[in-house]
Amino acid sequence: MSVTWNDSVPIYRQLRERVVAMILDGALNEGDALPSVRQVAADYQINPLTVSKAYQELVDEQLVEKRRGLGMFVTDGAREALFKSEREHFLREEWPRLRARIERMGLDLQKLLATPPAQASDKRES
Repeated sequence: MSVTWNDSVPIYRQLRERVVAMILDGALNEGDALPSVRQVAADYQINPLTVSKAYQELVDEQLVEKRRGLGMFVTDGAREALFKSEREHFLREEWPRLRARIERMGLDLQKLLATPPAQASDKRES
């Protein structure tokens, strides 16, 4: 399995974000086991301590739980908690910057929302 890592963000944070995305996308559901630390380390060719650090952040956030001798599992309510926190983060941190950029560029938000993504990128390239 080949993965490209972003050099500006620690790998454990990127790995944490991949697991969060899997939970949000429904690839990992409540009660599902996460792949073992050893398996992830082997698949991504990274240090097992890096995987452990990513998993520990998820445990600290109560999104996954350790079950002694069994591994790590997605907790009940993890997906809903993630949706809530991701929405709050977007509205607090990302949306104000995005909205300001849209306004600076003189774009009409309603037209942007009505334009399918493929058409928006086609128009940008021409």
